[in-house]
Amino acid sequence: MAQKRVHLFVTGRVQGVFFRQATRVTAIKNHVTGWVKNLDDGRVEIMIEGEDKFVDIVTKWCSLGPANSRVDELKTNQEEFLDEFENFEVRY
Repeated sequence: MAQKRVHLFVTGRVQGVFFRQATRVTAIKNHVTGWVKNLDDGRVEIMIEGEDKFVDIVTKWCSLGPANSRVDELKTNQEEFLDEFENFEVRY
């Protein structure tokens, strides 16, 4: 199984709408690891690692977000897979 790592930055109405928690639920459901956190500039930053197809599912979900959010832009950067996370967590 091919593995990959993607670093995401989400812009829009993505803070105060349970984006981080919904991302965590989606990531766990899709067996990916990493983290999600709010940035001071209003964006959400996400790092995910896992099997290609599951990382792609979570990335696509992040382009939509949960019901009360509005994603204006999703920047993705593929990085070297490091297998450094044991779970998916919300960071503060």
